[in-house]
Amino acid sequence: MRRFIRWSQYTAFALLLCAGHGLQAGVFLLPTSNQAIYEPGGEDRFFVGTTGRTWESGTFGGVRSGGHQFHEGLDIRCLNHDQRGEPADPILASAEGKVAYINRKPSLSNYGTYLILQHRIDGIEVYTVYAHLSEVRGDLQAGSPVKAGEQIGVMGRTANTGEGISKERAHLHYEICLLIHDQFAAWHAKYRRGQRNDHGNWNGQATRGLDPRAILLRQRAEGDRFNLATYIRNQTELCRVQVRDTDFPWLRRYPSLVARNLRAEKEGVAGYEISLNFVGVPYRMMPLTAGELQSRSTVYLVSVNAAERARDRSGKLVTERNGGWELTQAGRDLISLITY
Repeated sequence: MRRFIRWSQYTAFALLLCAGHGLQAGVFLLPTSNQAIYEPGGEDRFFVGTTGRTWESGTFGGVRSGGHQFHEGLDIRCLNHDQRGEPADPILASAEGKVAYINRKPSLSNYGTYLILQHRIDGIEVYTVYAHLSEVRGDLQAGSPVKAGEQIGVMGRTANTGEGISKERAHLHYEICLLIHDQFAAWHAKYRRGQRNDHGNWNGQATRGLDPRAILLRQRAEGDRFNLATYIRNQTELCRVQVRDTDFPWLRRYPSLVARNLRAEKEGVAGYEISLNFVGVPYRMMPLTAGELQSRSTVYLVSVNAAERARDRSGKLVTERNGGWELTQAGRDLISLITY
């Protein structure tokens, strides 16, 4: 554990950064000492692009393969190397919480060695992911509490991909996610029979990401006024889907994302209308009465924001066919998992 610094040193460092940026307690700290995201023109010193590409390919969204490939997080550039040229940046918990999952077998994931933390911020259960680590702190295990700014690992370049990650491209892959369902393994066993699932309920398909860069910049601009629940509720809509289902875990996990419908409160709830952003985050749930459901189908696509669909070509949830819109298989799978 020679590369681990005393927790108190990095906690003090993180709190100084927090104070300097005018951030309130409970919002996200940067997970490394690289602060160039906050500097004018600092993007090239903060993000690592894919081989032969510019820094934009290390950001969140449809930024790869000509805009058709989605990238789930931020790739944060390494600042410090050891004598062998290997990355040595300490990786810090970006908020107070607890360990949800650790993968210490890099061969099992293209994320290599990685760690997932669970947090509660502004009433929202949210998860952060730290990937491609050279090591996770040895005493950490599922359920271990962590403080904001506490060192949880060391930057690396682990992955199970054939190309690998070069020393020059060493980085931390960082995500901020919401959990779609905490019983993903059961859903996978039912609907993906015969397919491998090496990470149980913590398979990457069980979460949907928010743009960490947008969150970091927004909270810095708004300071104490920043609220994560409000930020999520104001996502841009890709589509709306109605479901004839009245009881699924998302409703209990994220009650602040459930809108009120006085008619449904009076007459009874027969289903929900789900608003999804382009990533598939169900950022708004509206209870509906039987009379407000527009179809007898279990799942019904109500509307699509064509401008938002055209803006991001990496989206795979809806498709236009024969002059109309429909859910793709990926879109149907997402709704199936949400309501499982």
